[in-house]
Amino acid sequence: MSLTRRSLLAGALSVPVVGLAGCAGTVAQPGDLSRMRIMAPASPGGGWDTTARLLQRVIRSTGIARNVQVFNVEGAGGTIGLGQLSRESDDALLMMMGLVMVGAVETNESPIKVTDVTPVARLLGEPEIIVVPGDSPYGSLEEFVKAWKDDTGGLPIAGGSAGGTDQILAGLLAKAGGVDPKKINYIAYSGGGQSLAALLGGKVAAGISGVGEYGEQVLSGDLKGLAVSSEQRTSQVPDVPTMTEAGSDVVLSNWRGLMSHPGMEEQARADLLALVTKAHDTPDWKDILTKQGWDDLYLTGDDYAKFLAEEETRVRTIFSEIGL
Repeated sequence: MSLTRRSLLAGALSVPVVGLAGCAGTVAQPGDLSRMRIMAPASPGGGWDTTARLLQRVIRSTGIARNVQVFNVEGAGGTIGLGQLSRESDDALLMMMGLVMVGAVETNESPIKVTDVTPVARLLGEPEIIVVPGDSPYGSLEEFVKAWKDDTGGLPIAGGSAGGTDQILAGLLAKAGGVDPKKINYIAYSGGGQSLAALLGGKVAAGISGVGEYGEQVLSGDLKGLAVSSEQRTSQVPDVPTMTEAGSDVVLSNWRGLMSHPGMEEQARADLLALVTKAHDTPDWKDILTKQGWDDLYLTGDDYAKFLAEEETRVRTIFSEIGL
């Protein structure tokens, strides 16, 4: 599969950081899934934290587990949390993660890889959207890419953290449009609010983020949606074409999944997977996917492990081509 035509199935959110002392009283005993912890390896307000808290709600409300705690471990695109997970031994601990972490492992040269911990399940995918300010002269993706090719450095692109899903999509879009990926003027912002302000203030020519970040402004006309990165159009911005429809043969999903500590016994892993599967199969979870505009990309066990290994290779190749 070419780098421009792939479903690089490709996230962060949470609660105030809970210190180790705060966790000590609620740490589950091995095999005790009635008291669980879910780590969101980022600051509050992002995709991982939101997903972790929505999963927590489903597990609690359906009675799958009586006590589920979500806590945050911030820093370095999730690699700080990944490092902490690698030292854990609690069989009732899950960590939310996604494509952003795969990229962060590369850009931060993390000694711990996502393949060094135990894969549990891939949960979902969220499409990305490419936007320009509402008064931009570019009315289509084709028009923007043509101008971008002529003046790559002069048309800065706003997005999330360096090496994340947004920058990966920028690189794939450049390759598909004949733009030199190494000349991209990519400006990384710590959150969607900052990149939105840059767009509305005319500081950047275009922005890339999850549909949820820019969807409301696209509907209001403050931003123009040029394309979404999913296979099909999304109900959140139904009038925005897919990148394929817009003439760029690129498909990208900002996927999110769950991991647990390394060296987990097979039975413990099976018990944890059974719990996650039970939550995934509830009507409550399906309602959440619909309301959030997320795609159900559920994948488990060895298939998920294989997928993660392939993602590491794909992301490493893309980063090499875009000069990261």
